[in-house]
Amino acid sequence: MSSFVNHRTEATVCVDEACTRDNVTYYKITVKVGPVNWNVWHRYSDFVDLHNRLVADHGVAKDLLPPKKVIRNKTPKFVEQRREALHEYLKNVFNYLRLTMPSEFAHFLDFHLYDIFFLLQDLAKKLFLEGDKMLQVGKSYSFTPLELHAISERLKIACPPTEKQDQMYDFSHVLDFCSQLQILCIKGSYEKLGTSNIVPNELQFDLVSFKSLIDLKIIGVPMACIQSIGGLRDTLVSLSVLIASVVSLNEFLLVDILHKDPSSIADTVKWKKLSMINFASNNIESVDWAIQLVPKLQHLSLSSNKLSELCDISSLHQLRVLNLSLNNFSVCENWHAKIGNIVKIDLSQNKVETLRGFSRLYSLESLDLSCNIINDVEEVQHICKLPCLEYLWLTANPVASSIDYRVKVIEQFNARMMEICLDNEKASEKELDTARVLQALRVVKEGKTPSFLQNSNTSHSFNKS
Repeated sequence: MSSFVNHRTEATVCVDEACTRDNVTYYKITVKVGPVNWNVWHRYSDFVDLHNRLVADHGVAKDLLPPKKVIRNKTPKFVEQRREALHEYLKNVFNYLRLTMPSEFAHFLDFHLYDIFFLLQDLAKKLFLEGDKMLQVGKSYSFTPLELHAISERLKIACPPTEKQDQMYDFSHVLDFCSQLQILCIKGSYEKLGTSNIVPNELQFDLVSFKSLIDLKIIGVPMACIQSIGGLRDTLVSLSVLIASVVSLNEFLLVDILHKDPSSIADTVKWKKLSMINFASNNIESVDWAIQLVPKLQHLSLSSNKLSELCDISSLHQLRVLNLSLNNFSVCENWHAKIGNIVKIDLSQNKVETLRGFSRLYSLESLDLSCNIINDVEEVQHICKLPCLEYLWLTANPVASSIDYRVKVIEQFNARMMEICLDNEKASEKELDTARVLQALRVVKEGKTPSFLQNSNTSHSFNKS
């Protein structure tokens, strides 16, 4: 990102091309500030408007701008002559105003889009005028890596020696807004910004300015961009890191810790309030030990990753919801020893073949196994005695295409068959009647009393059909 304050003597401007579109001639200005460059296109009339303001307010000589010509002003020779004259004009004005760089001139050259100081001036003005209203509505805002980089770099330098600005442009408005913000979204990009050579996802930034943040969403930003998280470990409640090519949770949880050794990690790096983590659409192959740094975690989503095995996360005593959809799970052995008192599991779109591993998850209320490869309806026997289970999804499994699939599943829950919501739908009276018949046949075959006859208060009817 451009830093004109630090590269003032190296900055150059050049009118190096002219282009006529729809009978209008535009002149291409190339701006270079240190290693950063970008292009701006302007008509001659734009130069005239700028010149009038610079003459009136900043002491630029009135006769410096090449005059307007009405006759034959579209010929290639004239256009080239005007380009050369505008180049000399712009170069002279730029050298004359290099130290002060007034706002009108900076905007003409698009410094407000690509340069740290001038971008922050525009942001400060916006937050001065609208910041209080935005904070009252929801204390939510989306920053780009470019803006966060500008804020981080601006904190490292003294107040730049530019012409005195209106109070609304003061950087303190940005810091005040950031310190009160509670919900932050950061969206990254690998595409070059505008006409510049700036790639947002190559810019580094920190989050030390955010003192009250409780909800952070990072989309498409590599963790290498983040240098420090400031005090987020004390305030953050919800964290989402999406489409960021993350391979390990500690890439963010320990982003500012130099030595990521579990034996040297102190309580100071634990996330004290964090209860929801969403690392969907990344490249995570295993859940590492860093998850222990989030003792109050209640909701964990690792959807759309590369997981095939669940590690021991039983230390997360408050974990209730686990989303592992769109991964590579096939066998889920002894999960009761790995996840404790889990309430909801989403394993849709995996490769699960058997339900044996869920048989002792006694607090489980919801289990989504849609779009897996379960073939045998008898697999339900492994979970039919779970006392809290109410919601079960088996749709888009091979078993779901078998004859009387719903009835055969519901029947295995015995006395609780009316409570089960299968594939988002509770059993109809017809299904319940058929299930009772199947259950009666099953228990008679096994020499037992049907469960629905064990309770004299249970009412039922059989379909004559």
